[in-house]
Amino acid sequence: MSNNGMMEQEEIFSKVLRAGRRTYFFDVRATKADDYYLTITESKKFTNDDGSFHYKKHKIYIYKEDFTEFKEILAEMTDYIIAEKGNEVISERHQKDFKKEYDAPANEVASTPEEPKSTESFTDIDFDDI
Repeated sequence: MSNNGMMEQEEIFSKVLRAGRRTYFFDVRATKADDYYLTITESKKFTNDDGSFHYKKHKIYIYKEDFTEFKEILAEMTDYIIAEKGNEVISERHQKDFKKEYDAPANEVASTPEEPKSTESFTDIDFDDI
């Protein structure tokens, strides 16, 4: 039995995606009425200071009546991310030479265009004063 007192239903079909410290389990299960639903479980490994480890798991349940909208929104969100940022992974964890803009040395020029400087703080200088 699981923590909430409900018996986990039989797994009908399963797939596993290992992704670094995370593992995703996709499981088709059957309800008591013998209908199918999907569970997606994220399991993340954590290492304790003493070298032992434990896993934290998060699970979502997706039922048939939600499949169409779930697929559409998932596709829309993933398409948006790829369109905006491409397929290349850009992160500190995945790239050893990754530098945040504020981590770049002062003599390096940022690759993004600078914002125009505000003229609100401009001081009018009269050259006769020099």
